Amino acid sequence: MRRICLTLPTNRACAATISAVGEEADHAAEHFGVEVHLLILDSSGEREFAEHARVVAGERRAPHVVVHHLDEAQQRDFLRRVIRCSGVAKPDLALDLMLPDGVSYGACTNRAFLIAAALGCRSVHRRDSDSTYQVLDGETVFPVHHELASLGRTAAEAAAGVSETVLGPEHAHKPVAMVGSSFVGELSVDIGEIAELDGDVYHDVVGLWAPGHWSDEQRRELVEESFKGAGTDPFVRDHSVLTHVDPMRVDMCNISFLDEVYERVPLPPATDTIGSDYFLMHLVHDSTLPGVLHNRNIVNFYTAERRTDAGFMAYQLRFVKFFLSMLYFNFIYERMAEAGPALLDDRHRVRPAAVAELAGRSALLDRAENVHRLDVLNRSYRKLGGRYAEFAEVLAAGGRRLLEEARADIEDFALLTGDWESLVRASRATGLYPTAGSTDVQPPDGSTGLQPSDGSTGLRPSAGSIGLCPSDR
Repeated sequence: MRRICLTLPTNRACAATISAVGEEADHAAEHFGVEVHLLILDSSGEREFAEHARVVAGERRAPHVVVHHLDEAQQRDFLRRVIRCSGVAKPDLALDLMLPDGVSYGACTNRAFLIAAALGCRSVHRRDSDSTYQVLDGETVFPVHHELASLGRTAAEAAAGVSETVLGPEHAHKPVAMVGSSFVGELSVDIGEIAELDGDVYHDVVGLWAPGHWSDEQRRELVEESFKGAGTDPFVRDHSVLTHVDPMRVDMCNISFLDEVYERVPLPPATDTIGSDYFLMHLVHDSTLPGVLHNRNIVNFYTAERRTDAGFMAYQLRFVKFFLSMLYFNFIYERMAEAGPALLDDRHRVRPAAVAELAGRSALLDRAENVHRLDVLNRSYRKLGGRYAEFAEVLAAGGRRLLEEARADIEDFALLTGDWESLVRASRATGLYPTAGSTDVQPPDGSTGLQPSDGSTGLRPSAGSIGLCPSDR
């Protein structure tokens, strides 16, 4: 039976979302004959984690749905065993990049990728804790329906199951490597207030993520379509397109990848940086791998924490670091687009060495463009006044540090990409949970371990390989 990983990373209270994603796991198992590993990577506080555990323990899942609810201690234990097995040159740094102290959208998804490999899954399907599903005529609209209909099939095979195809025949034999959609509801980035306060400032700020050499017209077009997802129109009927999926049309709350993508190249592990988890969308598109774009959009909403002063400051910092990261990513994206199918090997798999080489080259770029970005942000935020002006003071004081962090982040990405295949192989060899007799931490009894497909609460071995690292045997 094919195994898939449906994952929900979270660092906040989201009991309702856990229940909803659990229902999507049931839908996948019942309608597609797959074994679903529902992976909840939980970095929330003790109170929130306990509530999440009660939800997991209290809900009976469908047959062939296995629940893994892991706190950071369990995630760290898994990573330490994998890193020890992998033999990477800088094990302490590898652990920091996989489980950093700060918020990292890329790192949390990278942990899901390695755990999926340990469990023997063929695909990863990611959702977010600040989102929910649409409903039509009393039925929940689950994105996994489109994901499992196409992911992993050749484009020729997948064509029969989509509404339309816009791929050339030369791509018919390639696998569908990504299936995704977008969101409706609030902007994916919490900047609506900036647009309300000053439209010109909004244009100046949002336009900063364009490459420095773009024309004013290109920049205006980018600003117009940025962060809006699929708008606000509700779902009324299915529509799917087999195509090279434009990264601007999908979101990480509503995405799935084939293992032949995420087991080859990781996501950038930058901390406190929004957008760091979008890299593989660009890689799939630029390498000419087929994908499916569907319209089962997820509903995005903002949590109350973002409305607090502390939440505002933290989010604006992530927003600024996103702009600074684009100096490097714009360079990489442009060259990946130029390379096209040369990014793939003769088995249509992405070539990690090509990605690592581009990331390393980007780290050598002159930072003048980023200095300009900081100047525009500082000036724009002061013009907005209020807490934006207060944030501008923080930005002015920490500007040099942020420039250094942005460069270090891309260097870390190049390093992790070089180590990634070793980490994936080690994940397959060690498995998610320690073997019997190991001195490592065992999964606790109850809801935070494995929930067998018969609905009981006992533990059973990991579905993937649970042998020791080959070097330890």
